[in-house]
Amino acid sequence: MYVRWIRRFYGRHGASADDGHARLHRATARAFARAYARGQRIGAREAQAAACGALHAWSMAVAALGGTVPPWASMERAPARIDPVVRAFAQYQREQRGLTERSITGQVRHVLAWRAFLRRRHRRLTDAALQHVDAFIVACTRRYARATVADIGSSLRAWLRFLHASGRRRADFSGSVAAPILRRGRRPPRALPWADVRRLLGAVDQSTRVGRRDFALLLLMATYGLGAGEVIGLTLEDIDWRTGTLRVTRPKTAASVVLPLLPPVARALVRYLRQGRPAVTSHRQVFVRMRAPYQALSGASAVRHVVVTHARAAGLSAPYLGSHVLRHSHATQQINVGAPVRVVADILGHQRPESTSTYARVALDRLRPLALPVPSWR
Repeated sequence: MYVRWIRRFYGRHGASADDGHARLHRATARAFARAYARGQRIGAREAQAAACGALHAWSMAVAALGGTVPPWASMERAPARIDPVVRAFAQYQREQRGLTERSITGQVRHVLAWRAFLRRRHRRLTDAALQHVDAFIVACTRRYARATVADIGSSLRAWLRFLHASGRRRADFSGSVAAPILRRGRRPPRALPWADVRRLLGAVDQSTRVGRRDFALLLLMATYGLGAGEVIGLTLEDIDWRTGTLRVTRPKTAASVVLPLLPPVARALVRYLRQGRPAVTSHRQVFVRMRAPYQALSGASAVRHVVVTHARAAGLSAPYLGSHVLRHSHATQQINVGAPVRVVADILGHQRPESTSTYARVALDRLRPLALPVPSWR
C-alpha cells in the first residue's frame, strides 16, 4: 500500500522518485490526497491518513539513505503573527532579566492566553484593568492545577512590570495579581526506597534494543540524579571517553556541570550505543526512539513512560512514578549514606541550600539516631 501511494503521488506531479523530493512535505501530501479522494469519490480523511503515512515513511527512508528532502512540516501554514508588544516583552526578558529561552517561551505562551482572554472581552493588552486580571486567574483555576495557575500568575506579573517599565502603562499593579502561593517544602519529595530502585533496574530486559536503551537511561538518572530534561538533552559530544567524564546541561539555567563517567554507566552506554541505538539517525542526542522516525525522545512524558513500564514489570505500585522519581530517590539516598549536602546540591544543580535541604526531611536512616526518647507520663 505504501508503494501504491508513493507511485500515485509522483505520477500526479509528473516527476520520478529521483528528482521529485522537493515536493515531499506534508502540505503537498495533503493536497494530493484531497484531490485523489475527489477523483475516486472516497473519503478525504481516510485518503489523507493513508497517503500522509506512506509519504512520511518514504520521506524518512530517503533521508536515511542520504537523500535531500525538505522538513516534513516545512510547508505548513506559518504560525500566527506575534504582537510586537509581546515580542518586545520576550526581548526584554532575554536581555534585561537574563531568562533562558525555555522560561521565555513559557511566559509568552501565558501572555498569549491572556491576550485571547482579553480579546473575548474586547480589550487590548495595554489597557486591561485589575478586574480582568482577577477574572483571568479565576478562569485558570477552573482548568489547571494549583502549580500551573501560580506559574501563570508569575508570568502575568512579569508582563505587567514590563508594561510599566517600558512606559506603556502608568500604573504598576503587578503586585495585585492574586495567584495561588506555593510554599516551599509544603510536601516532601516523592522518592522510592533504594531497594525499589534496584528492583526497577533489575526488571529491565537488556536482551532487546529497547531494553538496552531504557537500562542506560534509567541507570544515568539513578546514578547522577538527572531529571528528564537533562537526560533527554544529553548528546554524543557530552560523553568524553578519553577523560572519562560526562557533561550535563541544566535545562532551566543552561549551566553545565562535568561529572565522572562511572564504569557501570560507561558499560551500559557502550552496550546501548553499539547494540541498541539506530545507526541511521541523524540526531546527536544519545537517547532516541527505536522506531522510525529515529528522533530524540520528545519530552518528560517519554521518560515517564519508560519509568512506569519497567516499574510495573518490577512489581512496584507507588502512586508517584513520575519522570523525576529517580532524581528524588538519588538525592535521598545520598543524604542517607552521609554525603555532604553541598556536594549533593552541586550534582543536582541547586543554587540555594534550601532546595537540597528538603531531601533531609525524608532521609529517615540519617534522622533516626537523632530522635529523642518519648518521655514517660507515669
